[in-house]
Amino acid sequence: MMVCLPVLASGCIRRTLSITSTPSDALVWVNHREVGRTPVVVEFTHYGTYDVRIEREGMEPVLTSRKAAAPVWDMPGPDLVVEVLPFQANSQLEWHFDLEPRDESLPALVKRARAFRTEASGIESNTETPEDAEVVKMDPDSAPVIESGSPSQESSDNSAGSENPASP
Repeated sequence: MMVCLPVLASGCIRRTLSITSTPSDALVWVNHREVGRTPVVVEFTHYGTYDVRIEREGMEPVLTSRKAAAPVWDMPGPDLVVEVLPFQANSQLEWHFDLEPRDESLPALVKRARAFRTEASGIESNTETPEDAEVVKMDPDSAPVIESGSPSQESSDNSAGSENPASP
């Protein structure tokens, strides 16, 4: 019994996730928990899909999901044998992200907004815009124009203008 106890107590599996980026020193969140700046090594317990967010000043943020797949020796069954071996097994996953410079120009912002709107409308194609929703039309060469979808709000705006003769 005394000979078996050290053997059974000595083994374990260490699971780590190494996250790097180009350029480095980007702030990393894994499953909405801040874990540090790249390059960073994080220990994890379970394999599966993780949400990853990486941000750095002057760069486009990365919001994605990555899958942490288990090696064959860490699958249910073989992992029982590996857990009791007299050495520590390491499962290290490496994820690398290339960050792109952020384009702060108005045309680039409008382009990203239109792409996001197209993506969102594809996801929620069966939903309608509520009547009281505010719609903002953007023209890259001018200021935003706000339209109201609610008839009651339009009439209240008109009545407010008629009460004050000095307003334009």
